[in-house]
Amino acid sequence: MGYIFDPQVLQNVCAGRLGLPLREAISEITQELARMYPGHIETREDWFFNIAGGATGIMTVLHGSLSEYLIWFGTPVGTEGFSGRYHLDIYDVAIAGEFWVYDEDHPLERKVFGAGDLAHLRRGRVKGFQMMEDTWVLEYGRGPVVTCLPMGLSGAILNLDGGILWKTIRNYGRLVIKELLHGKT
Repeated sequence: MGYIFDPQVLQNVCAGRLGLPLREAISEITQELARMYPGHIETREDWFFNIAGGATGIMTVLHGSLSEYLIWFGTPVGTEGFSGRYHLDIYDVAIAGEFWVYDEDHPLERKVFGAGDLAHLRRGRVKGFQMMEDTWVLEYGRGPVVTCLPMGLSGAILNLDGGILWKTIRNYGRLVIKELLHGKT
């Protein structure tokens, strides 16, 4: 089985819930995705910290497989950092707040993304970013997901935070096994 998610579809699902209170928007988007992709979306939230590339945020995993991931990621207080360079494409749909990015192609230019915008980090590329306070995104990764785990776990490893390591591996791993049992890589 190939990719099941489409970045434009994810953006469209989010667009219909912009302006709702954050908790309501996250819940409605998650439920709509569960209806659209039956058996592929985790609706039970299990929020945990992510520390990578100098940035700290909090996330919950909606989908995890060997070829795709879908998470809620954000921060109520703001953060900034380095994206990392991956062998997969990463798409972020902002549902609240604003984040800024800059990259090697346009080093003197700040790109601003707000609610409803879709940002794309192409495989093999990097960016610096800043998420303002109360910024929340639906993040979708497409490609060999395991190749991004070293960067995604780097902060927890360096900080010797076994709780973050355990929750990341447990939540992602459980969903990967579920998808493999249903024939999806």
